[in-house]
Amino acid sequence: MPGYQAVLFDFFGTLTRSVQRGAAHLGTAELLGCPTDTLTEVLDRTYYERATGRLGNAEATLRWVCAQAGVHPSDHAVRAAVASRHRAVRADTWLRADAVPVLAALRQRGLHTGVISDCTHELPAFLPQLAVAPLLDVRVFSVQVGRCKPDPALYLTACQRLGLAPGDCLYVGDGGSQELTGAERAGMTAVRLAAPDLATHMVFNADLDWRGPTLGTLGEVLALVDTYAEVVGVRIGPG
Repeated sequence: MPGYQAVLFDFFGTLTRSVQRGAAHLGTAELLGCPTDTLTEVLDRTYYERATGRLGNAEATLRWVCAQAGVHPSDHAVRAAVASRHRAVRADTWLRADAVPVLAALRQRGLHTGVISDCTHELPAFLPQLAVAPLLDVRVFSVQVGRCKPDPALYLTACQRLGLAPGDCLYVGDGGSQELTGAERAGMTAVRLAAPDLATHMVFNADLDWRGPTLGTLGEVLALVDTYAEVVGVRIGPG
């Protein structure tokens, strides 16, 4: 088994608790003059098109969504709705209680940390304000890379930025977007986070056929990397 040099995490549902669209999204639909159910259906159906960033910036993407929903709001309404959606996605995002302690402990062990996330424009905008931000050596967002998981480009981008080989990296995720299969195909070791709250997590293209190792809590990552280091005789911790 490898002695890992980096642990890379999915964001939504992994570093965060289970995510569902909250009440704040109602305001976005109202600003656009769109029935909430219609907007939700379009957002769900077009998630991967939006998460690649190929539709343009946040305003251009939301205008495209409106066209799909059959509504044509003013430029002012679109700008207000972009800000509303940013607030709504941020309101849906709650870090796990052990996210900061786990990232800090990994870094104390001398390991690199990072996040690889399928996301739309909101996450790159607000992640810098979160408590985990200073504890992440690399941040790879699908909306910036132009690809979504399980495309190897996301995993390899993280490796390139860290100067590491895929085999040096452990990937931890809840399994959305077939991310675990994708990480393994890219050459990483992958483990699934199967915390109880994820039963209600909003997920697309789940990794249903993946049968690899599973963790019940984020904190179990620490025991995993310690065990792997002992197996290969690697000393981890401050020099």
